[in-house]
Amino acid sequence: MISQSTYRIEPWAVRESELDLERLAQAESLFALSNGHVGLRGNLDEGEPSGLPGTYLGGFWDTRPLPYAEAGYGDPEQGQMVVNVTDGKIIRLLVDDAPFDVRYGTLGRHERVLDLRAGTLQRELEWTTPARSTVSVRSTRVVSLVQRSIAAIRYEVQAHDQPVRVVVQSELVANERLPDSDRDPRAQGTQQADLLAVGHDASDLRALLVHRTAGSNLYLAAAMDHQLQTPLGAVHEVEAAGDVARMTVSARLEPGQSLVLVKFLAYGWSRERSEQALGDQVIAALTQARATGWDGLLDQQRAYLNSFWERGDVEVEGDAELQQAVRFSLFHVLQAAARAQQRAIAAKGLTGSGYDGHAFWDTESFVLPLLTYTLPQAAAEALRWRHSTLELASRRARELRLAGAAFPWRTIHGEESSGYWPAGMAAFHINADIAAAVERYTHATGDEQFEREVGLELLVQTARLWISLGHFTGDGHFRIDGVTGPDEYSAVADNNVYTNLMAKRNLAAAAAAAARQREAAVALGVAEDERAVWLEAADAMTIPFDERLGVHCQAEGFTDHARFDFAAAGPKSYPLMLHFPYFELYRKQVVKQADLVLAMLVCSDAFTPEQKLANFNYYEPLTVRDSSLSACTQAVIAAEVGYLELAHAYFREAALMDLDDLEHNVRNGLHIASLAGAWIAAVAGFGGMRDDGARLRFAPALPEEISRLRFRMLYQGSTMQVAIDRQQVIYTLLDGPELTLYHRDEACRLTVDQPLARPLALPVKRSKAPRQPPGREPRHQHRHAST
Repeated sequence: MISQSTYRIEPWAVRESELDLERLAQAESLFALSNGHVGLRGNLDEGEPSGLPGTYLGGFWDTRPLPYAEAGYGDPEQGQMVVNVTDGKIIRLLVDDAPFDVRYGTLGRHERVLDLRAGTLQRELEWTTPARSTVSVRSTRVVSLVQRSIAAIRYEVQAHDQPVRVVVQSELVANERLPDSDRDPRAQGTQQADLLAVGHDASDLRALLVHRTAGSNLYLAAAMDHQLQTPLGAVHEVEAAGDVARMTVSARLEPGQSLVLVKFLAYGWSRERSEQALGDQVIAALTQARATGWDGLLDQQRAYLNSFWERGDVEVEGDAELQQAVRFSLFHVLQAAARAQQRAIAAKGLTGSGYDGHAFWDTESFVLPLLTYTLPQAAAEALRWRHSTLELASRRARELRLAGAAFPWRTIHGEESSGYWPAGMAAFHINADIAAAVERYTHATGDEQFEREVGLELLVQTARLWISLGHFTGDGHFRIDGVTGPDEYSAVADNNVYTNLMAKRNLAAAAAAAARQREAAVALGVAEDERAVWLEAADAMTIPFDERLGVHCQAEGFTDHARFDFAAAGPKSYPLMLHFPYFELYRKQVVKQADLVLAMLVCSDAFTPEQKLANFNYYEPLTVRDSSLSACTQAVIAAEVGYLELAHAYFREAALMDLDDLEHNVRNGLHIASLAGAWIAAVAGFGGMRDDGARLRFAPALPEEISRLRFRMLYQGSTMQVAIDRQQVIYTLLDGPELTLYHRDEACRLTVDQPLARPLALPVKRSKAPRQPPGREPRHQHRHAST
């Protein structure tokens, strides 16, 4: 875990005051900058040392073989992997012929700051060469949230108390050497993609490199341009060839003098466009960026973020560390999605190569709820990407002898890229997760055009899958057998409750949307008899319940399995998948991540309050949270059933997942869904927000450690604020049309500038909360706030 003193606690920044080379890779992920199209890991400007070099483009991938000891019918033969593209971050420095490297000479001070309001990574240091010449270096890095293709760096070198000769080399470098991957299946695959050089150009202060991938045949263009502020007598040159382009500037600095370089970067890729057209595209983007200028880019960035924080901020009083972590979380989810524009939002965003850069169900189930209520256009773009892959999903369904569409468990481009059966490829619930995201977005925004053009077809094709995957029994029930739910330690299960409830919801939503969009539904071949079958299957869906124990079975027969021996396994055996064969996990009562408990969040009305309490008490001692997706869900349900302090602990775990490196793998990239889960824990947990499409309801409650919680969200074209303290909750409509919401079961009409206050209901007094498996208590150590 990252030391608790590594990053100072501040409300709007993450500050690293000392450079720890042992934790360099972790810091590179935390300090990554992105806009969903371009992603730069927080590598040092000079490129070395590094933990994991990384520059990524949304949706840019190459192929790799998926080997099997025994291949089976339907197993994908090729996988996809994110590519470390041309690195434009590198700015090397020589001082009196001594190359700047933090491992040599004397590093007097070193500080980096991720500014969550400015959207920049700032760095300041002092360095003394072995020959005792001292310089200061200040750099600021930005990936524009406004100009999609653009990143920029301002780099300043200043001489101290004696004249120095400095040389600054600004580079584009392709095919950087990457470290070997480890055996952790969450890390990148073993094969690394090579980029093939196909073109280059250089003139004045500008350079261009064009490459293509060997397998996917995608073309990539990366270009840089510069503005210089130098003393008289400075000289510069530019060159480009193959995998390297370089602009070099040399100057003599008197004490107190500075050399300032502003570097503009532009990236673009395509499969269809020619090398020439792609090069012209990035040069044009550079021209626009130079016209905007450095100060203009920073002004645009701050204005964009001001707008986001005004409609999406979450304020937490009483827990300063959690406040910092929540804003850090929101910032990185925004970066992952803001300009993705019909590209996959990967599980790691563009912060690292973990999971090969793949997107999973995480996007629709954890990231899109946040985006739907804070940045709905990004949610729509993510679903439009899914819609663009429908033909591939339909082809996959036919390959599996199914109807409709079978969306991939993991992918970048749209094809199934999972070599894991059955933990991955049998997890058909991803279809219903996508459908639920469509339903949520449509209800929350009222976007009828989206429903007609995109949402309806996604709902229809996913509904068709369930009818072919499940079957009616002789006694009138509808069963879905042999699938994997969210809990990947229970594979090929019959009637997984989460899957069946989500399929039920999917079928009903498809029938309702087809009734609203009759003309578009007819064009998709939806007839009344098909709608009737959807509704019949939804009504007849099998939902297993153990009458003896008074709880829902996670899947049919689950509560009859032997319990996993957690005490014998010991606390050093987590994650269990790295220490036990899957066979041992599949046949025992052990839960990798919230499954039945997640069903109680997303299908809340399917359970009574008494069932929720009984279910939570039963599954909490079985859930090991070997997935970062679990803590936020457990936080929400713990809050709903009255275990507020436990909910607070899980809230902290979700938000601090990466800042404290709780999963010990942040070096490979951030856990974007867990970071989005921090918002879910705040808004759905302590805010008690539920949106079933018919009504927006809140049932707030606060733990002792949080004195006040305030959040804002968008709903049906309006911006609203919910402020919760010890005595009351105040609902305020900040702008937009009047809204009707529910405070618990009371209908409340909100109008602009007329806040509505309601008393905060006292939480139900519960006996001691259930225990977790030994060694899996929530990890929520407090740090002291810095001044």
